[in-house]
Amino acid sequence: MTSKSVTRVDLCEAVYRQAGLSRSKSSAMVELVLKEITASLEKGETVKLASFGSFIVRTKNQRFGRNPKTGTPARIPSRRVIVFKSSAILKQQINAKTSGTKMPAGAERVSWAP
Repeated sequence: MTSKSVTRVDLCEAVYRQAGLSRSKSSAMVELVLKEITASLEKGETVKLASFGSFIVRTKNQRFGRNPKTGTPARIPSRRVIVFKSSAILKQQINAKTSGTKMPAGAERVSWAP
């Protein structure tokens, strides 16, 4: 397993190289997409990206836990969390890369490597 993470800079560079936009427009494009995703999630909406997956906002109820250091009971307030559910196509792409199997017909491999 590699420890490389894809950053905003990597995404901007990929858009710059593959879309032929200027670096500033590529950066603005990536920021716009991320802001739209964030705004939708803040409203509690599900964000579905075809062939990639869905970001889902779920509400966790209040519960009681324990402070692991002291063992004293602690109230954990209710909160919203974001869950990512990958699409079947993304799962197949990831598994095909690691297992050496062929991609299904019609599936396109997406590369984000800079």
